[in-house]
Amino acid sequence: MDLRLERICHSYSDLRVIEDVSLTISQGQVVCIVGPSGCGKSTLLRFIGGLERPSAGRVLQIGAPPADSLNPLTYVFQDFALLPWRSVEGNISLALEEHAISAARREMIIEDVLARTKLSDFRKALPRQLSGGMKQRVAIARALAVNPAVMLLDEPLSALDAQTRELLMEDLVDLWTRKPFTAVYVTHNLAEAVRLGHRIVVLSRRPGRIRTTVDIDIPLCDRRADDPVLEAHQRHLWDLLRAEAIAADKELVHA
Repeated sequence: MDLRLERICHSYSDLRVIEDVSLTISQGQVVCIVGPSGCGKSTLLRFIGGLERPSAGRVLQIGAPPADSLNPLTYVFQDFALLPWRSVEGNISLALEEHAISAARREMIIEDVLARTKLSDFRKALPRQLSGGMKQRVAIARALAVNPAVMLLDEPLSALDAQTRELLMEDLVDLWTRKPFTAVYVTHNLAEAVRLGHRIVVLSRRPGRIRTTVDIDIPLCDRRADDPVLEAHQRHLWDLLRAEAIAADKELVHA
């Protein structure tokens, strides 16, 4: 299933936050959205996920989701959004309980995503017993459990330290390599964008418009943090964003 955004515009009262954004997200691609603070990245993700409606424009789902998809769209949030009284497997099960599937199938799905996210040994643990990185693995496993057509990730690694972030990037690459998925990934971190994105969409400062898109042809499994090509892409993105990031920061401070 592809997604198509057609001329998305949005305002909060008199504040224009997104202006004329059109974009196609193709099946099997990870599309990263970057831009200055306050440019509408997360707002755009909420429109894609149907949590809000834009003032103008529309989001279209083109084609059918996978036959065994339980939710066409699902989120992974920055703050993990785990229920503290439920175990790892209980938090994953939560995403399946509203669906009419057998207990046997639910257990099979949980076993599969636990194995894929390297959590099999922690299935009975409570969130308070887990590190930040492990908590985010649980959130990713929960999203994978419903086999979404498109996964929506809103700064999923920003609350983690640098070493944990690096490990989670490796995990996401490994997950995609073994079973490609479609994702829209919002981040302020340009290193994440060039490591994980097949396509990077650069938004302007508010109101957010698409300034440019950058395609990276290196296979995800071949990307390394010190790859000079990726470093060049990262420098190019920062060159595009630097002046607007400074202006946006002053805008937010003095608003």
